[in-house]
Amino acid sequence: MTTITRLFDFPYYQQDKFKNIPDALVIKQNGSWIKTSTQEYITQANAISRALLRLGIQKDDKIAVISSNNRTEWNVVDIGILQTGAQNVPIYPTISEDDYQYILNHSGAIYCFVSDSEVLRKINLIKDKVPQLKDVYSFDSISDCKNWKELLEAGTDVSNQEEVDARKESIHPHDLATIIYTSGTTGKPKGVMLSHHNIVSNVLDSAPRIPFAEGKSRALSFLPVCHIFERMILYLYQYYGVSIYFGESIEKISDNIKEVQPTVITAVPRLLEKVYDKIYAKGNDLTGLKRKLFFWANDLGLRYEPYGANGWWYEFQLKIARKIIFSKWKEGLGGRLELMVSGSAALQPRLSRIFAAAQIPVMEGYGLSETSPVIAVNDLRNKGFKIGTVGKPIRNVEVKIAEDGEILCKGPNVMMGYYKDEAKTAEVIENGYFHTGDIGEIDTEGFLKITDRKKEMFKTSGGKYIAPQIIENAMKQSRFIEQIMVIGDGQKMPAAFIQPNFEFVREWAKIHKIDIGSTNENLVSNAKVIDRIQEEINEINSKFGHWEQIKKFELTPDIWTPDNGHLTPTMKLKRKIVLEKYQDLFTKIYC
Repeated sequence: MTTITRLFDFPYYQQDKFKNIPDALVIKQNGSWIKTSTQEYITQANAISRALLRLGIQKDDKIAVISSNNRTEWNVVDIGILQTGAQNVPIYPTISEDDYQYILNHSGAIYCFVSDSEVLRKINLIKDKVPQLKDVYSFDSISDCKNWKELLEAGTDVSNQEEVDARKESIHPHDLATIIYTSGTTGKPKGVMLSHHNIVSNVLDSAPRIPFAEGKSRALSFLPVCHIFERMILYLYQYYGVSIYFGESIEKISDNIKEVQPTVITAVPRLLEKVYDKIYAKGNDLTGLKRKLFFWANDLGLRYEPYGANGWWYEFQLKIARKIIFSKWKEGLGGRLELMVSGSAALQPRLSRIFAAAQIPVMEGYGLSETSPVIAVNDLRNKGFKIGTVGKPIRNVEVKIAEDGEILCKGPNVMMGYYKDEAKTAEVIENGYFHTGDIGEIDTEGFLKITDRKKEMFKTSGGKYIAPQIIENAMKQSRFIEQIMVIGDGQKMPAAFIQPNFEFVREWAKIHKIDIGSTNENLVSNAKVIDRIQEEINEINSKFGHWEQIKKFELTPDIWTPDNGHLTPTMKLKRKIVLEKYQDLFTKIYC
């Protein structure tokens, strides 16, 4: 049996333990699900490795992989790259061209794989500013671009397989495997360096928390594999002999779930919110007794507590609700779904309750790119599930709470550091403990609960990091905007409160002969003013990734000053106070 110490050991372990899984990796093309077996996966990965060596790839070279959707090719190329001792640098497909340029240059990537024409278009726009990039290969067939199948074809010549094997043997578990770029408050992405051991240990130490039927489970994968959460899960699936089906897109997930009938999916809270909202809307359309039964079951589910804590009468009613109502929810999600794993952002307790009541439990976990990523995760077995928490720390990972409440983590999963940035590494790793930037507590039963953010950076409910200061500073370059505060922690999208530059707006209105009234209240409610500021925001939004873009805003009639409580004496935003002041606007935006 293959011993797993490096990431490319996973497919070989799967082959040894589960023989040849016929649908190890499955992608939908032209309306049909195309299956790749474990053996084909390994064969293709070796072909890529042989081709890369012929291109002159050396140990510690960097190769970028950018894909708009999860697909078999990504995984084949991942293993193919890693076997050569080079590092896979996954890049999120929808970031700005400036960020593409920065990451490719900072990482020193010499080759790049892209999924489609849109990603290629962005690369071509900045390619002349990335001098070390030698060539680009695409997964889709695109004119004027080399195709990855050219490498597969070149790799059919097995004469240098011994060189591949020798390169594999030279790779140590503690060698660098990948660099994952995350947004930073400085405005430049940080390159998180993860070794083979970092991620392998995280897979093996998380594995006991996931109740898979080995060799019998089926997963639908659709969260971006460029994020360490989904990538680590894909290795975990391979470890457990899970058949992996790749979703076509977020828009087609509902259809794909019905086709694939997965037993497990990973999700972010925003997606679970959408699923529940859709179910609730259907229930709302019912009439008569059916409607009453739906809302009776729904209300029952929202009061769910695990392990029979609500007593026998509740459990008796729940049994009925599961049979007549919740069973239909499960059918709508393919009929076989047994488990959903949620990460990347805080899960609303009501969603945790309702899905567990419906026998589709959501196991919420917690971690960061810097921790490979899992620190803690819930497990329904052995009373390891507690609503409102992120579960207990996984084995071999130590968690402690600092004096100021910050969550500190120590273990084999903690990153090697930030690429080319020893200073930032030293800021977050001290005495072996990684400082997460999150505030939390560990209860008497050992469950970890996240209570606050130490840093101003926050996540949307879709799991995307937002660095508000970067966006605010960009927006304040507009002459129409005097002050701005980006909001949206735990919400579906970023939004903003804006104090206009009242003096400039009045001048603008005068020039354009627009009557905006005599008061600030008149000005902020004027449709033409709002439209003009929307134009400014649209223009500045284009400089950011789509998840960072301000989707809604509200203008405030107040002038933000230290005296009025909006700002500190050094003119920094008092975020908590501003949020309290404009709670009515917050409600208007998100409700």
